This record gives sequence, structure tokens and C-alpha cells, in this order.
Amino acid sequence: MNIQKNQEYTVEIIDNGYEGEGIAKIDNFTIFIPGAIKGEKVKIVIVKVLSSHAFGKILEIIEKSDLRQDVDCTTYKRCGGCNLRHIKYEATLKMKQNSVQSLVNKTLKNKLKVQETIGMESPFHYRNKAQYPLGIDKNGEPTIGVFANRTHEVIPMEKCLIQNPKSEEIAKYILEFIKQNNISIYNEKTRKGLFRHIVIKVGIKTNQIMCILVINGKSIPEEIQLKSELIKKFSEIKTIIKNINTKNTNVILGEENINIYGDGYIYDILGEYTFKISPLSFYQVNPIQAEKLYNLGIQMAQITKDDVVFDLYCGIGTISLFMAKYAKKVYGIEIVKEAVESAKENAKINGITNTEFFAGDVEIILDDLINKKLVKADIVMFDPPRKGLDNNSINNILKIKPRKIVYISCNPATLIRDLAKFEDDYDIKNIVPVDMFPFTSHVECCTLLELKNCQ
Repeated sequence: MNIQKNQEYTVEIIDNGYEGEGIAKIDNFTIFIPGAIKGEKVKIVIVKVLSSHAFGKILEIIEKSDLRQDVDCTTYKRCGGCNLRHIKYEATLKMKQNSVQSLVNKTLKNKLKVQETIGMESPFHYRNKAQYPLGIDKNGEPTIGVFANRTHEVIPMEKCLIQNPKSEEIAKYILEFIKQNNISIYNEKTRKGLFRHIVIKVGIKTNQIMCILVINGKSIPEEIQLKSELIKKFSEIKTIIKNINTKNTNVILGEENINIYGDGYIYDILGEYTFKISPLSFYQVNPIQAEKLYNLGIQMAQITKDDVVFDLYCGIGTISLFMAKYAKKVYGIEIVKEAVESAKENAKINGITNTEFFAGDVEIILDDLINKKLVKADIVMFDPPRKGLDNNSINNILKIKPRKIVYISCNPATLIRDLAKFEDDYDIKNIVPVDMFPFTSHVECCTLLELKNCQ
């Protein structure tokens, strides 16, 4: 059949893909349909055709799935923030488990059963970091919100059900100040205008708030007034930072931070530890689930007082400090220098003396630790970025053959790809998905590997 753009079809949804999209077949030709659920019958229009597959848009749901629910967000259809709000929460957990299982079945020799996804008791307002772009609406007025899915058009902010309500309140207050004082908004095409983003970080346990004003310049008109109004209106704000980003880039934060108020940091508590959080350092955006994830990783590792542990991609040392309590020594490696400084300080704050942190590329530092300093690890823990592990690091880990490996991953595709490279030497014991981002298609996984024939 010759599938063409703008043609209409009635199709049965036979499965859901990795991003939650519905999958249908027309004469064995695959059609991806966002918003459709397995088991539904829908009328669609074809919006894009490629050589191997096409994309469709729902015109009408003829037979509705029992898993479908009314969407509780007014900007849901256009926002790229969360894409599964039309599906009952328990069903999204099952979908995430199934998507990881599918990758295991396709790639690994050991077709182990992926565990059930660990969900949230209350999957709302879970994000402790909000990044709001600024733009100009159709009436020529400054607006704040979220980028429309796959575009840089700013959708005005309504009530968001995954952000912290206080973040929203502060961002809207700053927007009103911008309007009242006729402060310019950055234009990506002309690269003119001042305000680019407002970033809010909230310490969930401490209620401390960091407010980051990302600007295309050095100064903000009426800066002193803005500072005094914000700290008077929101007593939780502990620091306000001007972040300078004058580059033509999609990266939100620039490299230069200037403190307008406070010392440039906030603190939060995770488990029994206090963490110092800076503007540029990575800190899990869902600390409730992060605590479950880290405790799961430590439970899997079964660290003893004789164990030396490597924590690769350690960030500000969150999981390093969790592990240090049980270990002889923990070595943390992280590429962001500021994060490493925070990790060292976090160890001091918590009275932990058996950690050592290195700033630099994991591939290079790990190579140096193993091959020059001749340090061996009994347990290796890593939580890499979406691209996963590099081959050199994998080879170095295989060289020292740690007793156990705990692989925390935010990308199941690269996780399973990497696990296949360990299979000859390690038994993959279990894979547990953790729902760090409810109502999105993202899923974190915690995986345990044990060295074969380990005495």
C-alpha cells in the first residue's frame, strides 16, 4: 500500500513504543501515533512518511482503552514536559517495565526478567528544579512557560502538575517585574534582548530556594529593587544568582555566575546526609525517588568495610556519601569541576573522611587510577549520562574485575548495549526500573552485575 501524507485510516493499536507512542501496522508498514494506547481503535491522519515508517495523528478514538484517563493539564497536547498523562499511572509503570524488557529480549544472551517499576506514592509536583524559558507571545508581551514539543516556541505557563508550585509562583512574580520595568526578552534569531531563562532550585527537605536569572548581558535594570522584592515576598529564597549566557546556544546556563543575594548555594537533605547544591552542579530532580534509587543500589552492592568502591559520574557526591558509610574507601570521578568541589565539601559537612574525589573526564581519570596509580576496586558504581559508558572505561573495569558492578542508567537503550559487553565475565542478576519522572516516557534503571566464578 502506498502510504501518503494527509491520508486518513482507521487502525488498531498493537503496541506502545519507547516514548509511549502507539504503534499500528498498515499492510505491515509501521505507523507511530502519539497519544494512542495499545488495544485502541483510532482514526488517524498521516502527518509524515519516511522509507521505513510513518507518523500519524489521532482524529478520533473509536474504541477507547480502559487505561486511558482524562488529561488534567491544559497545555498537555503542546508541551513536551510529560507525555503520558493520558494513561493511568499504574499502567505507565508497566509500560516502562515492558520497554526495558523488550530491549533485554532483543540484545542480551541472558533473557532475565526485568523487575516491576518502582513508582511514586504521589506522582505530582515532584521536580525540585524548574527551567523556564522566556519569550514573546502573539500580542507582543513577555511570557514565561515551557517550550512546545520539538520547538523553541514558548507556551505560556499554566498550572504544572510536575513542578514545585513555589517555583511557578516565583517565576511568575519575576515575569511581572520584567513587564512592569520594560526589561527586554532574548530573541534567539536576532540574539538581542536580555532575559533568557529563570531557573529555580528547591531544597525539598530544607525549603531553601535558589533563584537563577539567566541573562544575555552583565546587568539587570532595577536589579536591587528586584532582589529586595523577591526576598521580601519569598522568605524561602536563600540565594539569587545572575548567570551570564551570551552564547548562541541551546545550553541554558552560561559558565559565569554572579551572586546578587546570598552565597550562591542552597542545602538539601537526602537520606541522612546534607548536600550543598550549586547553580551548575547536578542533583537528582526527584529526590524522593532518588533516595529509593540510591538505597536500592547500595542494597544490591552489599558493601563491606573491606571494600574499595569506584563511583563514576559522581556529581556532587550524593551516592558516594551513601556508600562511604559501609565501605573502606570511595573514589568519586566527575567531569564538572564545580560539582567535585561540592562533593568534597559535602563529605566535610557530613563528617565523612573515607572519600576522595577527582575532577576530569571519567575515561581519563579512571584509566589513570587503574593503570598508573594501580588502584583496584571491589565494587564499581556508575550513573553515566544518556550516551552511556565509553569502551575504554568498560575495558578498564573488565581489567580489574570488581566483584560487583551496580549500573544506574537514565537511558535503557545504552544500558542494555553496555551490559552486553559485560556478559562474558559477569552475571546480570537483576534490572529494576525506577520511575524518576512520572507521566513521562523516561525511566531510570538500577542493575546488578556479579563476577562469574567469584570466590
